[in-house]
Amino acid sequence: MKPNSPPRGKNNMLLGRVIGNVVCTMKNASLTGQRLLIVQPLDRHGRDKGRPIVALDSVGAGAGETIYWCRGKEASFPYLPAEPPTDATIVGIVDTVNIPGNG
Repeated sequence: MKPNSPPRGKNNMLLGRVIGNVVCTMKNASLTGQRLLIVQPLDRHGRDKGRPIVALDSVGAGAGETIYWCRGKEASFPYLPAEPPTDATIVGIVDTVNIPGNG
């Protein structure tokens, strides 16, 4: 199993926290105008989980915000019909996390 990938058979959201940004002097032409952010994946309790990743930002997330991200082929879906070369994309900013049964 790849690092940062959810366990098979479980319905897990991919949560993360924006911890920085990436500045590129050269990048793929289809990424022109797109922001690249550094995301620290989080577990369901908001603790760091695994190593940071670089993700395209489709929602205007900022430093310190908790975000929802996706990976794989779905990471390019927010940009359809274009298909930028990305393996991870931020697709939502999280306001709150509610874990039922954890009073």
